[in-house]
Amino acid sequence: MQSFNGKKVVSGIAIGKIKIYKTSTYEINTAQNFDPDNETKRFEDARLIVQRQQHELYEKALVTTGQDTAGIFEAHELMLDDEDLIEACKDFINDKYCAEYAVQTGFDNVAQTFSEMEDEYFKARSADVIDLKNSMLDVLSGHSGESLQANEPVILVAEDLAPSETVKLDKNLLLGLITRQGSQNSHTAILARSMNLPTLIQCHEITDDCEGKFAILDGYNSCVYIEPDENIVKELTAKHEEDIKKEKLLQELKGLPSVTKDGRKIRVYANIGGIKDINAVIENDAEGVGLFRSEFVYLDSKTDPDEDTQFESYKRVLQDLSPRQVIIRTCDIGADKQVDYLNLEHEENPALGFRAIRICLTRPEFFKRQLRALLRASAFGNLGIMFPMIISKSELLRCKEILSECQKELAAENVKIGKFEIGIMIETPAAAICADDLAEEVDFFSIGTNDLTQYTCAIDRQNANLEPFSDTHHPAVLKLIKMTIDAGHRHNTWVGICGELGADLSLTREFVSMGIDELSVNPKSVLPLRAAIRDLDLKELKQEIPVENNNSKPGFFRRLFK
Repeated sequence: MQSFNGKKVVSGIAIGKIKIYKTSTYEINTAQNFDPDNETKRFEDARLIVQRQQHELYEKALVTTGQDTAGIFEAHELMLDDEDLIEACKDFINDKYCAEYAVQTGFDNVAQTFSEMEDEYFKARSADVIDLKNSMLDVLSGHSGESLQANEPVILVAEDLAPSETVKLDKNLLLGLITRQGSQNSHTAILARSMNLPTLIQCHEITDDCEGKFAILDGYNSCVYIEPDENIVKELTAKHEEDIKKEKLLQELKGLPSVTKDGRKIRVYANIGGIKDINAVIENDAEGVGLFRSEFVYLDSKTDPDEDTQFESYKRVLQDLSPRQVIIRTCDIGADKQVDYLNLEHEENPALGFRAIRICLTRPEFFKRQLRALLRASAFGNLGIMFPMIISKSELLRCKEILSECQKELAAENVKIGKFEIGIMIETPAAAICADDLAEEVDFFSIGTNDLTQYTCAIDRQNANLEPFSDTHHPAVLKLIKMTIDAGHRHNTWVGICGELGADLSLTREFVSMGIDELSVNPKSVLPLRAAIRDLDLKELKQEIPVENNNSKPGFFRRLFK
C-alpha cells in the first residue's frame, strides 16, 4: 500500500481505479518557409472554431456548474478577440512560420507577460492563455481534445487541469480529482466545488505508475491510498456508505423549515450568479436568494447592457422564484471582475480601488439604468436591492437619493413599481464599525465575509501564496460580525451573511447564537445547513437571542434576554 498527501478542496470519499490524464503533445515545425496567406487563414479558422468551442463550454457550464464558473469561458471567448494576442501570433506568421509555431510562441509570450505581473489576479490569467493555446493547437493539429478519461468511473490524476478540460469531463464517469499542482483559488478548485467532487490538490508525490491501480481518495484527511490494505478499505467504504445515507436524509429535509429545536427560525437563502441558477435554488429548496450577483449581467455582455436587457433578467428571476425574496446586489464590477467596455484603468491594488458602488456613484447614468430596471422588475416579485462596498452613511444616502430620483421618473412615466427592501453589504471594517449609523437607513444588512476577512486581515484573497496566513475564523472577523448583528437589531434591521462563512457548518452554532437572521449559501449547501440549524437548541447557549416582533414591520427583530 502507498499513501500520498495533498490539500483538500472538497471533502468526501472516492473509491475506484486511478486514471492518469496526459496532455496532448504537438510536433511543431520551426522552419520559416510557409506561405503567410495560407497560415493566416488556418490561424483565423482555428481561432473561430475555438471561440465557438468556448461558447459551447460556457453553455454547458451554465447548466452543470452555474454562472460563476461559466464566466471563465465567457472571458476566454472575449480573450480570443484581443488585438494584442492576435498580433503576437500574426507577427510570426508574417515571418513565414507555420500557424502552430505562431500560436505556441505568441500565446506563450503573452502568458509569460501575465505570469510576471505582481497582481495575483492578472498573474493567474496566464493559465487561461495557456488553456486557449492548447485548444488552438488541438484544432490546428487535428486533435479532438475530448478523450480525457476512461469508459468507467475513475479517480482522475493530472498535473493540473485547465478550465476547458475540467468542464469537458463527464461527471458520471468521474469519482474524484487529484492534481499535483493548483491552489484553493484555481479554476480547477472552483469547478470541483461546483461539481461537489472529492478533490485533492498539491498531491505532489503521486506518480504515473499509479495508472489503473485501485485507490481510495480520502477527502476528509487529505490523502489518497493506492492499493489500500483490507482495514483501510473496510473503514473508508463504511464512511462512503455513511455519506450516501446522509445525502438521502438531507433530501428528506426539503419542504421543512430551517428552525432550531427551541423554535428559532433562520432564513436559509441561496447565492446565485444568474437566471441559469434558478433551477438550483428550487431543486435545493432554498427559501430565497440572499445574493443575486448582477455583475454577471455585465460580464455576459460585450457592450454595456441597456435598461431593458437588465429588466428582463431581473424580472425573470423574480417571477420564477416568487414569492421567495430575491436580493439583487447592484453592479459589483472591478477588482477581479473586469469588463472592457467600462474602460477602467489598470490599478496596482484593484481590491482597494475603483470598484462596485464607487463606479456607480461616479457614473450616475450607468447606475440609474440598473436602478430603473430593478424598480420595474419589483412589480413581478419579492425584491431586495442591495448596495455593495458601502463604507459611509453619506455614500448610502447618495444611493438612496439616486434611487428616489428613479422612482419619481418611473412614476411620471406611469410605470408600476412593487414593494422592495433596501439593504447594504457589510464587507469592510469601516462599515461594521459604523453599522449603527448605517442601520438607521436600511431594512437589512448582508455580511460579505469574503471581503470582510480580506480587508480585516490585510490578506489578498486572490493571492495563493498567502493561504498559510489566512484565517477565515479570525477572532477580529467574528467580532465584527457580532458588532454588525447587534447594531442591526438595535435599529430593527435584520442581518444575514452571504459570504462563504455562511456555509461553514463549524460556525453555524456561533452565528445563530450571535442572533443571525439569515444565511445565504451556494445552493448545494442549503440542505446541510438546514440540517445543522434543526439540530441546534439555543436554550443551552444562555445568550441573548433576537426573536421576531410581530408588532413591528415584517422581517424586523427585537432583542429579548434569556
